[in-house]
Amino acid sequence: MKQSLFTFIKTLREFLAKKLHQYNTTLPYVITVLVALVLVVGGINLFIELTDTLKTETLATYDTKITDYIISYRSPALTKYFIFMTDVGDFNGYLIVLGIFLLLSLLVFKRWKYVIQATLVLGLATVSNMMLKRFIDRARPGIEHLVSVETLSYPSGHAMSAMAFYGFLMFLMYKFNIQKVFKVLLMFILALIILSIGISRIYLGVHFPSDIAGGFIAGAIWVIFCVLVFDLIELFKRDPKT
Repeated sequence: MKQSLFTFIKTLREFLAKKLHQYNTTLPYVITVLVALVLVVGGINLFIELTDTLKTETLATYDTKITDYIISYRSPALTKYFIFMTDVGDFNGYLIVLGIFLLLSLLVFKRWKYVIQATLVLGLATVSNMMLKRFIDRARPGIEHLVSVETLSYPSGHAMSAMAFYGFLMFLMYKFNIQKVFKVLLMFILALIILSIGISRIYLGVHFPSDIAGGFIAGAIWVIFCVLVFDLIELFKRDPKT
């Protein structure tokens, strides 16, 4: 993505230099950030508009069919696994993972900034999720809950945070200079964690499948936006005239 940003900014600067007599070298960065903000805000608005389908019978039918299919596989072993995975996607789970990631960042990668970035992405996803839940105000499924819940249903906070946090870690794994086999393995494990956390919420009866889909979409928006902004900041630090 950095190379794409570099090319985009360079092209934009050259274009503006021809068109504007008093050219500001920081203008491409301002425009790029504004475009990113427009995309994110537009994505959120689209996400909210799509919530109208939550009230349709078609979506309700799909939610019911998918839920019935998933809970039909309930067993003591799977219940333990999915309760564990839903705990991984909870507050204490993120504290543990962040602690491990902090140690790896300091001892192996020698860069503590990645922990701050991952924490920021998680924080943004968490705060925006609470706002979306209040705005949409969807009740939880009426089936048996295997774990206790207190908040509203849509979008799933577990799914949204998992996609934002572990999705950003996937980006970092892709970015890090490590052996390809370990990179692929780590990214696969992170993808499995995201998927497992999402399915766990349906399996445990506390979310509709559409809650999970909405959470994944919203979480992905934050990953894309934050990756773009972080790369812009790094490029600007290296060369304000990039």
